[in-house]
Amino acid sequence: MNALNAILEPGMLVTHPDQPDWGTGQVQSNIGDRITVNFREEGKVVIDGSRITLLPFFEAPD
Repeated sequence: MNALNAILEPGMLVTHPDQPDWGTGQVQSNIGDRITVNFREEGKVVIDGSRITLLPFFEAPD
């Protein structure tokens, strides 16, 4: 697992770099190289963290 994926914890928001149409997703679990994310437009997806680096998403303050 790469360093960026290693810091992902349940509840964090992420985006998939190759699937912007999936929208923002919430990390459900991060075990080994398997990251389960519930994306707004795609639903629940299990990501292979050794192949894809998810990007943390931070909402702009009001």
